[in-house]
Amino acid sequence: MNGFSTVKEMARIWDVSERQVQFWCKAGMIDGAAMFAASWAIPSDAKKPTRTAKQKPGRKTKTNTEVT
Repeated sequence: MNGFSTVKEMARIWDVSERQVQFWCKAGMIDGAAMFAASWAIPSDAKKPTRTAKQKPGRKTKTNTEVT
């Protein structure tokens, strides 16, 4: 398919696991990714999703702890 890559190809390009790319596709984090039969088609010019760190409830970080 012209203009599209497989999960395996994108995992190699982005230097991540194939499972991570599948997760991003399923979560809708890759614009234009579409599932055909049992595999994902990812636009060749898609940008690698960035990690968005989420704070777990009740977890303290240096920014929200008081220093005495």
